Amino acid sequence: MFRFESPIYLYFLLLIPLLGVMRFVAVRSRRKKLRKFGDTDLLKQLMPTVSVFRPEVKFWLMAAALAMLIVMLARPQMGTRISHEKRNGIETIIALDISNSMLAEDVMPSRLSKSKMLVENMVDHFTNDKIGLIVFAGDAFVQLPITSDYVSAKMFMQNIEPQLIATQGTDIAEALRMGMNSFTQDEQVGRAIIVITDGEDHEGGAVEAAEAAKKKGMRVFVLGVGDPKGSPIPTGDGSYMTDNTGQTVMSALNEDMCRQIAQAGGGAYIHVDNTNVAQEKLNDELIKLQKGDITTTLYSEYDEQFQAFGILALLLLIIEICVFESKNPMLKNVRLFKQRRRSVNAVLLLLFLMTSLGAAAQADRQSVRHGNRLFRTQEFAKSEVEYRKAVAKNPRNAQAVYNLGCALMAQQKDSAAIVQFQNAGKMETVKMRKAMSYHNIGVICQQHQMFGEAIEAYKEALRNNPKDDETRYNLALCKRQQKNQQNKDQKQNQQDKDKKQNQQDKDKKQQQGQQKQQQQPPPKEQMSKENAEQLLNAAIQEEKATQQRMKKAMQQPRSRRLQKNW
Repeated sequence: MFRFESPIYLYFLLLIPLLGVMRFVAVRSRRKKLRKFGDTDLLKQLMPTVSVFRPEVKFWLMAAALAMLIVMLARPQMGTRISHEKRNGIETIIALDISNSMLAEDVMPSRLSKSKMLVENMVDHFTNDKIGLIVFAGDAFVQLPITSDYVSAKMFMQNIEPQLIATQGTDIAEALRMGMNSFTQDEQVGRAIIVITDGEDHEGGAVEAAEAAKKKGMRVFVLGVGDPKGSPIPTGDGSYMTDNTGQTVMSALNEDMCRQIAQAGGGAYIHVDNTNVAQEKLNDELIKLQKGDITTTLYSEYDEQFQAFGILALLLLIIEICVFESKNPMLKNVRLFKQRRRSVNAVLLLLFLMTSLGAAAQADRQSVRHGNRLFRTQEFAKSEVEYRKAVAKNPRNAQAVYNLGCALMAQQKDSAAIVQFQNAGKMETVKMRKAMSYHNIGVICQQHQMFGEAIEAYKEALRNNPKDDETRYNLALCKRQQKNQQNKDQKQNQQDKDKKQNQQDKDKKQQQGQQKQQQQPPPKEQMSKENAEQLLNAAIQEEKATQQRMKKAMQQPRSRRLQKNW
């Protein structure tokens, strides 16, 4: 592919036809003046060495050289080649368990760290394969869509921690279902889902999910990490995780569950310990998978091509110097020789200035190449410095801006990387490279679960490169993840709304109860038990005394008196 880094300078090419018009007017005016001196045939005899065509040839040679110099200023570049190569390989989805139990240290340095190293070593053995990454605990999500970019795969592996998923637990079935939907549409390649876990399946349904994957032509391999005897889970502050009763939690590898899942998925179970045996067994199993043609898009870099135009300009100027205006090629006139020497000096000066401009234009390209070499060796911080130097020398260098975004992305400086990718997308004139910028923005947003922004970035990438199947796949996956997130948010909002309504009803009932209590008359003061007993004893004593008095009164004799009714 051919392009100009600074196409604005090409407008100077309009000077060429303008100079041609001026040349035509000048020649016509000169001929009119000669006709005034006398007859044309007589004048030709008086000027035998004057040539009609040589000045025209010299003029157009000079104009062509000027055009070549203008093209040099526009910085022609060529070399970016976009090729779709078909290579033999397999597609592998790695489902990594990042639950808290993976922090156990029965495998050194820990179950999770050992799993990371295992995946990195496995990626180093990949050549023509594609890889995707899913992390799961109580929930699962795609950490890296399936790709052949092994550098990105290693980069994403570095920051995987249990804190990525708030819902703890181990849902292997959900990870398998998501893995089945993460492959490309090419059914001619071998497909493998590698589950790395300690086998503590809290949700169930993993065996059924493995059988479903097997029916779709996918093989499920299970790497069991840990010790079947169990190990405590460190919390990071020197203590170990405990349950509700205060007992230390012991996490043990469930090998039976791992074997059942692997057998149902048509794969193999491999126990991971402190040796490299598991790595060798896994590599042997993956080699046995059917290998089909995988289409891979390769991009090469732009190279400066101004040197070729500079050489053409130099040759045209040399030819122009060698062509004389007069018909006599011999230098019989010293004055003519001096004029030629002045022309040569002017041409050399012009070439020196143009070479200096070309060298200045090449300076930023050297910084970009140096940064590319550092990026390939994974020295991302140093490559960032080189790319920033290139941007400082030429802020309009879209390739330097794009590569700077890649270096920032590799260092997990995602916000700064998005800014650089946006700038590169605005400056880039080649639609293919513009699509790559927006594709990377989508990947970053998707990683941070910013699905709305990721969808817009993928759409913009497809507008510039509609044939990019990987971007189209990521867009579909992102839409599905956005829908799932919206469903979860709606469910959570409904739960929160129900809780709020229940709380309001409870508060309302409590308030009504308080109002009823306030409206009721205050209860009479209740007598204590001791006071009641005292009063009862007093009443009994008084009753006894009254009966004794009545008994005495009955025993005494009574006198009869006649009462007359007057």
